[in-house]
Amino acid sequence: MDNVAIVVRDLDGAVDFFTELGMELEGRTPIEGLFADQTVGLHGIRNEIAMMRTPDGHGRVELTTYHSPDVITPDPLAPAPNTVGLHRIMFAVDDIDDTITRLRAHGAELLGEVSNYENVYRLCYLRGPEGIIVALAEQIG
Repeated sequence: MDNVAIVVRDLDGAVDFFTELGMELEGRTPIEGLFADQTVGLHGIRNEIAMMRTPDGHGRVELTTYHSPDVITPDPLAPAPNTVGLHRIMFAVDDIDDTITRLRAHGAELLGEVSNYENVYRLCYLRGPEGIIVALAEQIG
C-alpha cells in the first residue's frame, strides 16, 4: 500500500492535526490537468494535496482539498463507526493520554473511552477534522 487519501475542506487544519499525531509533512502541491481528470473521473479538477508520512517512513496519508469541482458533503457529515465504507485510520502511539490531550487542542473528540484490551493495548476512537475517525493504540503488555 502506498497511501490512504482523505478529502478535507480545511487542508491547513488537517495538516496540523496529523502533524500533532506525529506525522511529517512530505510536501504540498497543486494538482490539475487532463491526467487528473482522467485518473479520478471528474472534469476540471483543481485541488491541492499534502502528503503526510508516518514517523517510521512506511505509511503515508494524502490529504486533499478540492477547489474544483466543489467538494460533496456526506449526510450525515460524521457517520457512525459502523457505517459501510472506509471505517477509520489507526495509529500506534507511545502515550495515548498525552496524544488525546494534544489532539483535543485540534478539535478531536473522544467517541467512547480509552479501553484496555487484555492488558496488551489501550485503545480508543477519536473524531478528528472533517469527521475522520482516528483510532489510537498504545501497547502496554
